[in-house]
Amino acid sequence: MAIITLISPEGRQDIPLVEHNTVGRRPNNTVQVLDRIVSKEHCHIDKEGESYILKDLGSLNGTFINGQKVTRKTLVNGDEITLGATKLIFNDGTESLKATQPSVVPLPLPSRVAINQEGVESLIQKKLETRQQLEFVPERQIEDNLAVRRDYERLRAAYEVTRAIGAELEVDKLLAKMLDYAFQLLPADRGVVLLYDSDQVLQTRCVRTRDARDVAEISLSSTLINEVLKDRAAVLSSDASVDARFQSARSIIMQGIRSTMAVPLIYSDSVFGLMVVDSQIATNAFNEKDLQLFQSMASQAAIMLQNSLYAEAVEREAVTRERFQRLLSPAIVEQVLDGKVEIAKGGELRDTTILFTDIRGFTAMSEARSPQDIVDMLNEYFELMVEIIFKHEGTLDKFVGDEIMALYGAPVGHADDPQRAIRTALEMWSALEAFNERRKAAGQDPLTIGAGITSGEVVAGYLGSSKTLEYTVIGDVVNTGARLCALAEPGQILISEDTYLRVKDDFVIEMLPATFVKGKKDRVAIYRVLGEKDAPLGATARPHDGPEQPSPLTLQQNPVPALDDTGQSPTAADPNF
Repeated sequence: MAIITLISPEGRQDIPLVEHNTVGRRPNNTVQVLDRIVSKEHCHIDKEGESYILKDLGSLNGTFINGQKVTRKTLVNGDEITLGATKLIFNDGTESLKATQPSVVPLPLPSRVAINQEGVESLIQKKLETRQQLEFVPERQIEDNLAVRRDYERLRAAYEVTRAIGAELEVDKLLAKMLDYAFQLLPADRGVVLLYDSDQVLQTRCVRTRDARDVAEISLSSTLINEVLKDRAAVLSSDASVDARFQSARSIIMQGIRSTMAVPLIYSDSVFGLMVVDSQIATNAFNEKDLQLFQSMASQAAIMLQNSLYAEAVEREAVTRERFQRLLSPAIVEQVLDGKVEIAKGGELRDTTILFTDIRGFTAMSEARSPQDIVDMLNEYFELMVEIIFKHEGTLDKFVGDEIMALYGAPVGHADDPQRAIRTALEMWSALEAFNERRKAAGQDPLTIGAGITSGEVVAGYLGSSKTLEYTVIGDVVNTGARLCALAEPGQILISEDTYLRVKDDFVIEMLPATFVKGKKDRVAIYRVLGEKDAPLGATARPHDGPEQPSPLTLQQNPVPALDDTGQSPTAADPNF
């Protein structure tokens, strides 16, 4: 009968072969190989006729027969099969084979136990002793008091780690603490933590050494990193210099790394990165218990990382929310935060309607009042006006002194943005009337405002320096809107021709004489909004405490004003404006 002899640190085991044999780490394999380098199902050994054929199943580290890597090979008596750091000997049953030691050094364990003539009970006892060095076994199975003390110290240190990092939310401090405690728990010389950044690129976030010496550069094995992240599994190598997994890892060879452990940082389904510790001094520096503790630390670190990243995200969202709440209506803020609306940082072309309003006579008012009174008045006024802007889902662009600039169409557009801008201005007049009643009752002068509205294509986005960015728009449409606002008399809403063409069916509008404005060679067509067409009689816009406006029922539609000898309308603004 053909057999496979498995040579392990615990001795030799002869396993009879059947027609179909599976070899790997899983316990349900015909031949179970307890070696972390070996895949869960590494290879098959199948009987075909009178021969046994070995087939590698695409294992990560490959299958070697007599030192040669193979994918398929007919086995002959005495073939030495190397899987990772474990050796198997094939015996076709025709003759006995002498016990041999593996030519490839297996992963060393703290204790080697060979089968001898002391009997089964002695073997079980020695296996239990080995297990106690590798695992945390039940208390009733422990007879070695020294082992209990060692395990207690490790578990105590692990508890201290959990308690120490439990309240730490700053990522870099958390990682530094983790590595410092790793040096207390493990005989490691160096420790490194790598985390994925926002672009899912691994970045070194923390490097520590036992003696706290400065490290200019640490090279990590990509082979090691890839194995940990690919399988989402921990890697232990007690002698990396002869480990078959790292034979091609130049960084391990050049740095003289002897023992190494690497564990992934995983929480739920998220992989944050990995932690690596190594020793350049000793082989057998780490064992399975060390790996278990290191994995436990990594699990705690991953949970804390999740909490830290969540806290950072909450803080960023709070800052973002606070920033956008100053600019956008609450409904649009939620869309931005949910990712439904993207605000371009480099700027984008957007069709936008722009509303400018400012207080008439503000300069004279400022000279006659104390700075604190002016600030208090402006804050109260701005609070009232911005609420109206947000009600119509406009975006507050900025305050310039007493001037307000609002956007309709950036960053969120609506089909009726020009109408929204005009309705905002009309509602501002109504709100200002109630505001002035309160001021009169307090013995204060009433305020009057004018408005200018333009529509067209602008560049919208975050503009400014790398340290200070603000969302705004630029373009000729913006300049024209500011000029119209300056031309507006108290209580007037002046709009550009582009805006007029979009709203003429919804509002009562009169055409004013074309005029020159600063920055324009030709006269600019100007229109004045009087109110909504379907509004009740007398509900049209009219100035408060300003010049009386004619009723829209008596206005001629689009009258053409006469020009004086200079070609300037008698009512036009100063061409130097």
